[in-house]
Amino acid sequence: MRIGIGYDVHRLTEGRDLVLGGVRIPHKMGLDGHSDADVLVHAIMDALLGAIGAGDIGKLFPDTDPQYKGIDSMLLLAEVIRRVEAAGYCIGNIDAVVIAQKPKLGPHFPAMKERLAQVMHCEENRINLKATTEEHLGFTGREEGIAAEAVCLLEEFA
Repeated sequence: MRIGIGYDVHRLTEGRDLVLGGVRIPHKMGLDGHSDADVLVHAIMDALLGAIGAGDIGKLFPDTDPQYKGIDSMLLLAEVIRRVEAAGYCIGNIDAVVIAQKPKLGPHFPAMKERLAQVMHCEENRINLKATTEEHLGFTGREEGIAAEAVCLLEEFA
């Protein structure tokens, strides 16, 4: 078994869609970044890459490379999963938390889990998603940005 941890944060800005877990979330602002800035998927990818000792998404998908400008993070996750499987592992479980004052994310978790499970070639019950606010404290509490943390357990293919 291998474990990994990931963290990501992006600033909220006007004029962009809010995408979390591969799902567009109705909100007045979206996340600013070179790709679609999906902090949840980015945290999961960093956890997966860490578990196989393959660095992080900044190394694999640098924001200086124009081919990743505006890219759907689910496409990047598919490449990470290809590398995880090539290393001989599959998803044991993913546990992730999104830190955001707004919007409320719980109603969107089923759609996120469905998308994530499809791309990660695992059952939805291997993915646990949570959300929390920071009680109006810090940059997330002031609605300046959204952060996400993820841990994963990988198991060798049987």
